[in-house]
Order: sequence, then structure tokens, then C-alpha cells
Amino acid sequence: MKIAVRLDDIAPDMDWERFLNFKELLDRYQVKPLIGVIPDNRDENLKKDEKENERRPADFWEYVKELEKEGWVIAMHGLYHIYTTSRGGLFPLNNFSEFAGVPFKKQKKMLEEGKGILAEKGIRTELFMAPAHSYDAHTLKALRETGFTAVTDGFGARPYYFKGLKFYPISFQLSSTFKRAQGYSTMVVHTGTVTEEDLKRYEGYFNREDVEWISYGEYFGQPAVRRSILGRWKEFLMAKGKYWLLFLKCRMAKAKQA
Repeated sequence: MKIAVRLDDIAPDMDWERFLNFKELLDRYQVKPLIGVIPDNRDENLKKDEKENERRPADFWEYVKELEKEGWVIAMHGLYHIYTTSRGGLFPLNNFSEFAGVPFKKQKKMLEEGKGILAEKGIRTELFMAPAHSYDAHTLKALRETGFTAVTDGFGARPYYFKGLKFYPISFQLSSTFKRAQGYSTMVVHTGTVTEEDLKRYEGYFNREDVEWISYGEYFGQPAVRRSILGRWKEFLMAKGKYWLLFLKCRMAKAKQA
């Protein structure tokens, strides 16, 4: 099994201590990930106080371009990373979204704005990463019309085409992904929440002999298959099922604490 790494929520005011600790781990195992860069982060939950962010680079955008030169792949991660609807969309891992449920014209304008911000900073990408994994049919149409060609999301063992876009699946569950003998997938990491214990766990993953950890650039170059409507329905039900499993798990944990 070949697995790439995706890092979400990359922004100038993120927790740099945690991000750089994880980067050191990636560098040690020579894994070049995908990073989802937020064009204009307005999500207060992702912001770290500047006084406590001593490892923050002097110029965020130049730092991102340096990562790209090193072989890291960049995706546009939404626009503001602000959830304005309670929709899960076509891939309902969550019941909130920045895009799903928003009118088409507004979504297109948001994508144009985000792409423009990145272009002003010298960053160009055709790969989209939806905040909360949530997008709808309007999002896909707006992506095509604004020059995007690919999306990092979905379930499956290899990239696939749907509605004129190339999708790069993420792992449904790492434990089951590790058991596959063949195929490709993506491990999703939010570095802002990674603890020292998590780092040890991830290092254990990178040391597994039954997994080949690859750079996202290699994954990005893999040919894609056609995804049928039936396949998309299966994916939708898997995402919805995972949402309810996590929901019930949280409810049970809270009940035990009460």
C-alpha cells in the first residue's frame, strides 16, 4: 500500500511549534506532503497568539514557496475557513461547510477571490481542499469554471474522475488502509492538534514495513479511473456512516464524563 500525507489548515497564524515538529518528522522520513493553504484565514480556532508563536517565519508566503521548491504540493484550502452552513454536501464527513449550501455565484466568487490572493503571493494551484471536506454540486461546477482541475477528497484505492475533476481519495480508516496490499491513499493530519504522544504514534506509522510512504507529488501523478454514480453513492454512504459513528462515539464519551 502506498500512502501520501496531507496537512490541513496551513496559515500565517497557525501553531508553528506543532507544525514544525511534524515537519521534522516528515523530513526524517523524506516524505513530501500536500499542504492546504488558507488564502485569508479568519478562523479564530486556528489562530495562535503571536507572542506564543516564536517559530513563526518572518514571511509566510515566501516560506510556502520554499516548501514547494522542496517538493511539497500546495492546495487551496477554502477561502476564509469560516463555516456558514449546516450542510455536509456530497461528501458528508461533517454537517457544516464553508461552501456546501452556498449559492453557485457566491461560491464561484469565493474561489476566484482565493485564487487571486494566492496568485498575488506568487502561488498557483489547480488543486482544491474543501474545509471540513464538504462541497456540493455547485462547488464542483464553480471549481471547473475557475480553473481548478482536482480535489483532495473521496474514498477509494486510486484517483478517480467525477464531474470533470480528478479526485485524490483520503483514508476512510488508517487501520484498514494499512491492511491493503495495493493501491493509494492519503493520511490526513491537522498539525495544530498534534501532541507529543501523537508524534510518537505517527513515527510508528512511518516505520511500518507493510506501508510505502510516498510524496504527494507521486500520488498526484497517478492515472485516474472513472467513478460511476453508484460508486459516488457508496462513497456518500461511507462518509455519512463515519460521521454518525464519530457522533455516537462523542455522545458516549460525554455520557461517561457526566
